Amino acid sequence: MRKLIAEEWISLDGYAEDAKGQLDFFPSSDENRYADEQQLKFLETIDTILLGRKTYELFVDFWPTATTDKEMIADKLNSIPKLVFSSTLKSAPWGRWPEAKIVSGDAISKIKELKQGSGKDIIIWGSISLTQALIKANLIDLYKIRICPTLVGGGKALFPAAVEYNSMKLVEQNYHKNGLISASFEPELKVS
Repeated sequence: MRKLIAEEWISLDGYAEDAKGQLDFFPSSDENRYADEQQLKFLETIDTILLGRKTYELFVDFWPTATTDKEMIADKLNSIPKLVFSSTLKSAPWGRWPEAKIVSGDAISKIKELKQGSGKDIIIWGSISLTQALIKANLIDLYKIRICPTLVGGGKALFPAAVEYNSMKLVEQNYHKNGLISASFEPELKVS
């Protein structure tokens, strides 16, 4: 069975976006160079990218025109097939790269089906509403969390209000000079 991985950036106080819906607390790309080679290696384990409509709109404004001389992972990220979950989009172009496929309807059923199929792992980036639905459905196998050294004081939390207790097992951690902490967790124990 394929793993579903949620890779998310959050503020130190746990928000995936600030009160204005912005992501200004993310470190700049220049400050992220430490992770490029590691991320490129990680992308070799992925063959499907899941995006919600809003995240697709953010990504499509940048990634399809990004080049490897500025963003080492650009070609790899751009070449991986993408599914955009939206009830409003009719198409999801990706520049000169293959167009993303639109999925409307029941996202949970579609993602369960994807996980049962063959292939490499599946990644979801951003897409907080969709990610929260996947968290509630217990479909996420690994959380790759990037904790930014910034307090934003409010906004949209990554994790929805807890429906049940869920322990996590720390499987990887990295600390970076700019204060960013990268930590990966697997769900370990669910207690109703």
